[in-house]
Amino acid sequence: MIKLIKNVKVFRDGEWKDSEILVSGSSIEKIADKVAISYAGGERIDGKGMKASPGLIDQHVHVTGGGGEGSFVTQVPGLKLSAPVKAGVTTIVGVLGTDGITRSVENLVAKTKALNEFGITAYCLTGSYQYPSPTLTGSVLKDITFIKEIIGVKTCISDHRASYMSMEEFRRVAADARVAGLMSGKVGEVHIHMGLDPRGLAPVFEVLENSQIPVSTFRPTHCEKCVDDAIKFTKMGGYADFTAKDHIMDETLEKLDRVLRECPDGHITLSTDGNGSMPVWNEKNEMIGIGAGKISALFNVVRGLVQKKGYKLEDALKIATVNPAKALKFDTKGVLAEGYDADIVLLTDDLQIDTVFAMGKLMLKGGKMQVRVNFEDAE
Repeated sequence: MIKLIKNVKVFRDGEWKDSEILVSGSSIEKIADKVAISYAGGERIDGKGMKASPGLIDQHVHVTGGGGEGSFVTQVPGLKLSAPVKAGVTTIVGVLGTDGITRSVENLVAKTKALNEFGITAYCLTGSYQYPSPTLTGSVLKDITFIKEIIGVKTCISDHRASYMSMEEFRRVAADARVAGLMSGKVGEVHIHMGLDPRGLAPVFEVLENSQIPVSTFRPTHCEKCVDDAIKFTKMGGYADFTAKDHIMDETLEKLDRVLRECPDGHITLSTDGNGSMPVWNEKNEMIGIGAGKISALFNVVRGLVQKKGYKLEDALKIATVNPAKALKFDTKGVLAEGYDADIVLLTDDLQIDTVFAMGKLMLKGGKMQVRVNFEDAE
């Protein structure tokens, strides 16, 4: 299906230009001041002068829901399709967390497949906080190599809920992910939940010092808990992921502002921990409260960088578009350009999400869902 999105502004050649975007199937065919097309059967969409952004990438979403740390009644429900669509997120990486038992890799892969069927792009990670890592095939190496949707492994360090792997075990997980990535053409990442333990990224630095596993294999997340280590890590060539927390917006923006200024350009990414449990712990590591991550926080924080910290929109967007695309080797994501996937978000003047295309499919228009979603209206 051919679509022509008219009357939009696209950031190209260093400025926001009045543009038209020609979409053919799932890809962007052309972006220009004017696109000449004689084909009468295509759909023409008026962008109403809005700014066009690449679809957002959220690389840390509990699509099956996070396991609760306060008994079964605190388990977080699974992700509904309307949540990422309304948040402008067109690419997701699903993960498990503390609970790799009642929330399984099998559940995760099935949910990932469902999201792809609905029209957005979804991948996932094998593993969880536990070691040995729960897997689908019995092997981290085989999961990443043979399961299309699995691009890496999830693990946990410097946290009281971790399995306290030995350095040899940690290095083995990283080596398996690395080799599987090489064989399958995927990133083969070790996605690392970071806790509040003051050791921070010390286990990662130790593996890097005592092996030839490249820094690009490791992907620490929740790096707001270890900012100094994250800065050191990015200066070694790694990508550090921070969590979008709009309920503590000012604190989140302060930390992001610091690392964006101090770290090498392009090495900071943002994700949400969407639908993951967010327990509150006291000094004895006893849970005293619990909430849940929201995928809507991703663009809320990007908007906060623009409106509260004075960042240019095109720069603020990078931490949720081109940076994670490069980090995860999503070669056709993160940029509005010819030949890239037609993941497009139209933003109003006050930076509200109005329209969303995922792989060329119209998912949201005027803030309203344009696709039928099974069971979301079930009582």
